[in-house]
Amino acid sequence: MEAVQRRRVTVRGVVQGVGFRPYVYTRATGLGLAGHVTNTPEGVVAEVEGAPAAVFAFCERLAAEAPPLAVVDAVDHCEVPVAGGAGFTIVASRAGGPARTLVSPDVATCADCLAELADPADRRHRHPFITCTHCGPRFTIVTGLPYDRAHTTMARFPMCADCAREYADPTDRRFHAQPVACPACGPRLRLLVGTPPREASGADPVAEARRMLADGAILAVKGLGGYHLACDAAHPGAVAELRRRKARGDKPFALMARDLNDVEDLVRIGPEERALLTGGVRPVVLLRRRSGGPPLPGVAPGSPDLGVMLPYTPVHHLLLGLDGDPPGPRLLVMTSGNLSGEPIVTDDAEALDRLGHLADAWLTHDRPIHVPCDDSVVRVCDGEPMTVRRSRGYAPLPLALPWPVPPTLATGGDLKNAFCLGEGRRAWLSAHIGDMDDLATQYAFEGAERQLESITGVTPGLLASDRHPGYRSGRWARRNAGGRPLVQVQHHHAHIASAMAEHGLDGSGRVIGFAFDGTGYGDDGAVWGGEVLLADYTGYERFAHLGYVPLPGGDAAVLRPYRMALAHLRAAGIAWSPDLPCVAACPPDELRVLGRQLDRNLNCARTSSMGRLFDAVSSLAGIRQRVGYEAQAAVELEAAALSAAPAGAAGGYAFALSGGPARTRGAAAPVTADPAPVLAAVVADVRAGAPRALIAARFHTAVAALVAALATLARERHDLHTVALSGGVFANTLLSTACSRALRERGFTVLRHHRIPPNDGGLALGQLMVAAARTTQHPQRGEVHVSGGTRQSA
Repeated sequence: MEAVQRRRVTVRGVVQGVGFRPYVYTRATGLGLAGHVTNTPEGVVAEVEGAPAAVFAFCERLAAEAPPLAVVDAVDHCEVPVAGGAGFTIVASRAGGPARTLVSPDVATCADCLAELADPADRRHRHPFITCTHCGPRFTIVTGLPYDRAHTTMARFPMCADCAREYADPTDRRFHAQPVACPACGPRLRLLVGTPPREASGADPVAEARRMLADGAILAVKGLGGYHLACDAAHPGAVAELRRRKARGDKPFALMARDLNDVEDLVRIGPEERALLTGGVRPVVLLRRRSGGPPLPGVAPGSPDLGVMLPYTPVHHLLLGLDGDPPGPRLLVMTSGNLSGEPIVTDDAEALDRLGHLADAWLTHDRPIHVPCDDSVVRVCDGEPMTVRRSRGYAPLPLALPWPVPPTLATGGDLKNAFCLGEGRRAWLSAHIGDMDDLATQYAFEGAERQLESITGVTPGLLASDRHPGYRSGRWARRNAGGRPLVQVQHHHAHIASAMAEHGLDGSGRVIGFAFDGTGYGDDGAVWGGEVLLADYTGYERFAHLGYVPLPGGDAAVLRPYRMALAHLRAAGIAWSPDLPCVAACPPDELRVLGRQLDRNLNCARTSSMGRLFDAVSSLAGIRQRVGYEAQAAVELEAAALSAAPAGAAGGYAFALSGGPARTRGAAAPVTADPAPVLAAVVADVRAGAPRALIAARFHTAVAALVAALATLARERHDLHTVALSGGVFANTLLSTACSRALRERGFTVLRHHRIPPNDGGLALGQLMVAAARTTQHPQRGEVHVSGGTRQSA
């Protein structure tokens, strides 16, 4: 009698909701094996029985030939007693126990579903919720694990006989596809109009919505992770009205294009951008504008980029029109459904309330959104992706950690908040939450934190937060610690630790970390932001920083860059001459008060912020005097620099370096980078009538030269050869490219962010790593202890 073997196989990773059980079924039956497969909280578990050679073949390439959306972390198998029986089945999922499997992100509609959507002969022709095993909603509809229809918001939609037959057919693309539905049994799309909102007459809500958009209306459109506000991007009146209603200021809007042909005359699209735009994630991709392209007034004033995405749901494809549809907008403004600063709206009743004064109509449906998830934003820098906002399509995929961490929650910062859960060698960065100064955002934070704990199975016993005493994210951590240890992490140390973790550094050696941003609470109580840290996970030494200047009036100086320019001029000993743009922009009464304020040091925190220096130069060059959104002055300074002739940008501006060798309280005094010579040179160029673009380009060149000089000095004194670039200033691709080139030419290894945002959206990962390093065994424990933020000998 031929030998028979049975093995139990456990597959961990993103293996639920991606067609893994049908794949296992097909593989097992193709090899003539008996047994079963099921979803469990630990992952996919199968038992296979048959000839030993067939069992071996089943296990051997199970991960290598997995479905395209699967991410297999581990395949473990062991021999179990032979059970007998014939045939292979998919059995009901097993609930209970801690969650250890991974939930797939939402995935853009696949080509097969799009073909059916456009096929008049297909029973899902123009079905707004067409989906299959390879595409559609995942993370945003999951209510629990294991991932089955009963644990999604599709549970309220019983399958019709046709859908049930597809769901049970191993040869069908919808075999065990949990969101499967059709016009007979699935969610229903509606268009609501009027006051109070009522369902529009007409058989096709999408056709009426397209007509309204073409006429200049603003629509609230329900997507995967929340509502969008949409209007025709080629209708200047509609764009201006949306900007007014949303209190958007000049902040750029994102665009959704029917296909790439509709934007090729607007932006430059390289192969890397094209892959991002057409892939399964479909983020907003920031693309450089073409000079002389159609203006699209009001969409992204002053920005060197346009944020573009392609449709990623069937509703989007229908709204932009299938082949043969009546003409309509082919390019839509598609922005988050909220007021600026508030979280994205997901609830239908809330959408009618909170978006009532923003939208003229609502294109909505009755499939609930369980998890809010804004669009991700990505750009390409030197041929590699740089994530600016990590959300839909990426969350909740875990990040691999360089060493095991205890169950930990890091609460992130107050701007661009995203928190992070970690355990073992995995970390889960949340979807984008938003700015924590709004109460609704704080509630959204709490809900998202509970939900991520539930699907990861992580119960944190350690908390981490920013050291700033006023941060709401930190206050939440203190209120909810409940006796658990809480580690407060210096803002810029967290930035550098985030870059180290993303690149898999184990922390056994220090890096030269450049943390350039707008604001972060410093060890001395000052507002830091132009920092060079010699850092590992356990601590850091402040090697250098931008010279301190007063920050007159706090937020007032952020909103009015001319105030920052005037403060920098005063610190540099340069007179406030009326011929300078920043002086001319400041009202006379405010100028007098500001002078007295600086003279008496009233409400003038000290700052070393590189972000504020970018603001100051933008104002001094006459580019931007007031801002309507974060980093607007710096964005427009970069835009100006991009238009300069490269040959003229070299030379002209240089920072002065001082200090360093002396030691203060056992640590070397940091080097100070004085911007005064740069400001004097800018003033000279302004008075000489130099073009703004040339001034902007020379300033970028000077900052890159400063980074190279300080890194070289750190290498000479400390024998360090790896440089990490982090902080929101390095989202500037012109600067990032120039710094990386200069550093690599000098022989440095350069770490830049790709999968994790360089801005505060990536802060929580660094907080988690620092907190874990300070409280658990890892490659450095026993070598150092930490006091405050300074690395000291044990």
